[in-house]
Parts: sequence; structure tokens; C-alpha cells
Amino acid sequence: MRENQRVSDSVRRALPGFLAAAGAVALLGFEIADKGWAFFFQITLNGITLGAVYALIALGYTMIYGILKLLNFAHGDVYMVGAFIGYGVLTSLGGPLNPSVPVWLLIVLMFGAAMLGSGLLGVAIERFAYRPLRAAPRIAPLISALGVSFFLQNSALLLFGASYRSYDPFSLLGFGGAHFGSSVFISWIRIGVVIGAIALMLALIFLVGRTQVGKAMRAVSFDREAAAMMGIDVDRVIAATFFIGSALAGAAGVMFGLVFSQIFHFMGFLAGLKGFTAAVVGGIGSIPGAMLGGLIVGLVEQYAQGYLNGNWSDLFVFAILIVFMLVRPNGLLGTRAITKV
Repeated sequence: MRENQRVSDSVRRALPGFLAAAGAVALLGFEIADKGWAFFFQITLNGITLGAVYALIALGYTMIYGILKLLNFAHGDVYMVGAFIGYGVLTSLGGPLNPSVPVWLLIVLMFGAAMLGSGLLGVAIERFAYRPLRAAPRIAPLISALGVSFFLQNSALLLFGASYRSYDPFSLLGFGGAHFGSSVFISWIRIGVVIGAIALMLALIFLVGRTQVGKAMRAVSFDREAAAMMGIDVDRVIAATFFIGSALAGAAGVMFGLVFSQIFHFMGFLAGLKGFTAAVVGGIGSIPGAMLGGLIVGLVEQYAQGYLNGNWSDLFVFAILIVFMLVRPNGLLGTRAITKV
């Protein structure tokens, strides 16, 4: 009887989510029939590109949460700083119209500088904003994270102004791309961004699963006190986690600039929230889940923009967040937290 009751409760909790998903699929099918498959494939490719960027942001959230059980709401602004660092390298080396070095080297320098600068910023944030609050109530580091976010936003506003800055990727890399049929096109820039994001994700999986640093991260994530007693330098592991997660956010910032061209001081706030949504959808604390969640959020946003209206896209993305928190709070690939007694 008790088992049947548990099954009934699970079905009741999952029913709204299933109904919402069924409604969304039915609406998408109607729109595909109206606008055709070519349009569907085009916005799907666009959604995969955007989802790759959100996945890199989500990886930072999920890594830091896995280690400290902390929601680093300043992470989106680290992504913004990475975008501005990449833009600074671009302009200091001649700009997109007349680069003073080969384009491939310029791109490498942009990514390298953005990842290094964002990684060091993440380490500084951990050292001065979070480490002193580890023993404090859990609300304290959350408030500190919001304070750091506002600090970075307004610092960027004072340094760079409120105007948009453009990477001008087409002057830098051209208009070439791949055609699929007569109506579907994806630029080489988007292809490069997707391949780069996949490469960074695979490198992270290798680092976490096969290296000593990754083993130390997993040990600290499972039991910080026991890891310290086994001789693991917990502070160094946490700093390394912040560096890696923030470096991925910096790479995502440069990717966004190369694909969507324009950056500005407030771009990290909404992107950070969508990266957080991706982490929750995939299962916060799960690296494959962050990748899957980023892909889902990117596709949903593009489908909403393509078939409905650009003003609806954010509503649908955050509606997914609410549905998952109500129906499946552990996410698609997340697991229930183990309670130590």
C-alpha cells in the first residue's frame, strides 16, 4: 500500500511536467508544419551554438556547487569580463579590419587571455569573497556572490561605458560557412564555436576523471573534512576549481562575441541566470548534465524566438526552471544528495 502511494505521488508530481512537455511538442509540430523543415533545421543549428555557450557557463556553476554547495551568482559576470578581455586583445592587436598578427594567432590569444584573466578573477573572488565565509550560514556567501556580481557589473560600466562593443566577426573571419540544401546555412564561426566548446567539455571530463587534480576535486566534493585528513590541500583544490570554472566562462564570453558580435557590461546577468537554469535542468553537480542542460536551454530559446516572438524566449527558459524545480529538482542527470550521519 505504501509503495503504491509513493508511485501515485510521483506520478502526480510529474504530471504537470509531462503535460507541459506534450503541449510544447504539439505546438512545435504545428509551427513546423506552418513554416517548414528548413526553418526548423536552421534555428536548431542556431540553438546548438547558443546551447554550447550556455553549457560552458553551466559547467562553472555545477563545478563550484559540487565542491562548496555554493551558487556562485557572480559567475555570469566573470563571463562578461572574459568577453571584454577578448575584445581588448582584439582591439590592441589591430582590430578586426586590420589585425597585426595572423587571424588564427589572434583568436588563440583572445581565448588564452580571456581564459587566464577570468580564471584569475575567479580565484580572487573565491579567496576574498567566499573563503572567509565558509563557516558562516549558507545565506552569507549567497549574499556575497550577489555583491560581487553588482561590483563587477558597475566596474565594467565605469571602465567601458554603457555603449555596446562589437567584435565585428565577419570582418575578422568572413562570411563563409556550410550549406545544407538550399535554405539551411551555418557559418564557419558557429561551427568553430561548437567544436571548441565540445573540445573544452571533453578536456574537463578528462581532467576530472583521469588526473590527480580531478581525483582531489571529487574527494573534496564527497567529503571535505575527510579529504583534508587524507592530506589533500582543500584550499588549493577549491581555488583550482574556481580557476577552471571561471576560465570556461571566459572562453564562453569570447565565443559569444564571435558569434553574436555585440557585448556590453550587463550581458553577464541574464546569461548567468540561463547558465544556472541549464545546470539545474541537467542536474546541478553533474558535468554531463550541464552540457545537456545548456543544449536544451539554447534550443528552447531559439525555438521560442523563431516560432513565437523574441519577447517570449526568456519566459519559456525560466518556465523550464520552475517546472524542473517542482517536478524534478535533481535534474535530468543529477542524483540525490547523500546525507552523511
